[in-house]
Amino acid sequence: MSEQTLIPLAAAQYPVEEMRQRAADFYAEMNRRRTVRTFSDRAVPRDIIEHCVRTAGTAPSGAHLQPWSFVVVQDAAIKRQIREAAEAEEHEFYTRRATQEWLDALAPLGTDEHKPFLETAPYLIAIFVQRYGVTPDGGQIKHYYAHESVGIATGLLIAALHHAGLAALTHTPSPMEFLNTILDRPDNERPFLLLVTGYPAEDAAVPDLQRKPLDAIATFL
Repeated sequence: MSEQTLIPLAAAQYPVEEMRQRAADFYAEMNRRRTVRTFSDRAVPRDIIEHCVRTAGTAPSGAHLQPWSFVVVQDAAIKRQIREAAEAEEHEFYTRRATQEWLDALAPLGTDEHKPFLETAPYLIAIFVQRYGVTPDGGQIKHYYAHESVGIATGLLIAALHHAGLAALTHTPSPMEFLNTILDRPDNERPFLLLVTGYPAEDAAVPDLQRKPLDAIATFL
C-alpha cells in the first residue's frame, strides 16, 4: 500500500456570530431557489458554467474516485436530438407507464410530455454515473457508492448555478439510455439526470408551493 500524502487543511475560521450570519444568509439565498420550466434563450458565458461544474467536482465521493461525468451541451442540433428522444419517452410515460396516482402527484406542477425548454435553455448538462473506472490499458477500477457520490455532486452543481444567478431544472425522462447514444458515452457510464440551466424567461412563473418546516425534516437528539 502506498504511503498517503497529507497537506495542511485550508479551513476558514469564523467567529460564532459570523458563522451564524453566514449560515442564515446561505439558507435565505437557497430558499429562493425554485425549479423553472420556462427559460430564456439569452446566452450565458461558458466560463460561468465551467466554474459551476468545477464546484460539482469538489463533492466528496466514495474512496475519492470521483465517479461522475458532466457533458455540457450547447449545440442546437444536439439539443434538438435530446428533446425529440426525451419527448418520445415522456409520451410513453404520460400515456402508458405512469399510474394515476403518479399523475395526480404531478398535476400541481403542470408538467406534461412537451419539453420545449430542452431547446430553449442555453445549456443542458447531462450527468452520468461511472459504474466503474477504466485504466489506460483497459482494466476496470471498482467504484464505491457511485450513485450517492454523483447525487451529492449534482446537489452542489444546482446550488452553484443558483448562486451564480441562473435557474435550473432537473429532468429525468425514463429510460435515459438515449443520452449514451446521442452523446457517445462509454459503456461504463449510465445517465443520472439531465440538468437544464440558463436565465429564467421574463414571464417565468412557478407553482405556489411550500417547503416543509425544520421540525418536519429534522430530528435533533
